Amino acid sequence: MKKFVLVLSLLITSVFFLSHCYLMNSLYKSDAELDEHYRNAKVKPLYKESQFLDRTQHYVVMSKSDTLPLLVMVHGAPGAWYGYMNLTDDSLLQANFKIVAVDRLGYGKSGYGKEVLSVEEQALSIKKIIETENTSGKKVYLLGRSYGAPITAWLAINYPQKFEKLVMVSPVIDPQKEKFYWFSDLGRSTLIQWFLPSMLNVATKEKFAHAREMKKMQNEWEKLCTPTYVLVGENDAIADTSNYSYARKHITNCSAVFMKLENTGHQITHQKPQLIKELLMEKSHCENDPLMAENKAIGSVGANTNKAIASEHFTVLKK
Repeated sequence: MKKFVLVLSLLITSVFFLSHCYLMNSLYKSDAELDEHYRNAKVKPLYKESQFLDRTQHYVVMSKSDTLPLLVMVHGAPGAWYGYMNLTDDSLLQANFKIVAVDRLGYGKSGYGKEVLSVEEQALSIKKIIETENTSGKKVYLLGRSYGAPITAWLAINYPQKFEKLVMVSPVIDPQKEKFYWFSDLGRSTLIQWFLPSMLNVATKEKFAHAREMKKMQNEWEKLCTPTYVLVGENDAIADTSNYSYARKHITNCSAVFMKLENTGHQITHQKPQLIKELLMEKSHCENDPLMAENKAIGSVGANTNKAIASEHFTVLKK
């Protein structure tokens, strides 16, 4: 029996060690890799830092002009600012927005490995960056993915006057449907954590605290009045697709569009970047856009979105 346990432990450790190597290669980009990527780029990232409480937060600005409206991108868990690189590098978005992509607290160069489990604290740290970078004085656009989605939503709920649009992609917001796997508890083992990259250990701690954080927000969604898009992939294996129904149930007091995308998984920003760009570029206003109000009821796409592109990418589900 002892021999079996030892062999099993070695096997699990080996698997996690190989996973460490794979994940570091797939999720992590070195400064040298980033420098090489942007060597000949017309618009290069400007690396900046912001001080929040006792933490230093790293973020990137991609901008052609400080007079453009601000677009803020917030990644999930694990992640870093360059997880949005296919969008931050997009010439159309660069021409229309001053783009900010953050390393959330605990990830990238924002205190790597030192978790911050509070959605409120994560949001307030980003609010400080917004206050520094919103040089145009215009309302800000928010794009949040996975665990980043409720962080952007917290900002829109608590500071509605500051934001033009909220796009939540693969949001994890239902406190009753946090998705766990047979190996989830293994990630809490000190032995296993020793073999894993710190970004995964931070993500694991966030995962086990996330339901509690979402319960805090459960009665706050009715305060959301910023025009909102919610995108969920039908084949999402990371976040429970019940988050789609949860969003439709709780986001009721603002112009909102809900999309369940066919043949799409969790990585919507990589699988459907054209759709993301269409939604960010679309004009919408809570106060005076009757079509957006209609879309809230029927779950359709917004007024100016290219219908051919939209119909290709998602299924409309009525309430």
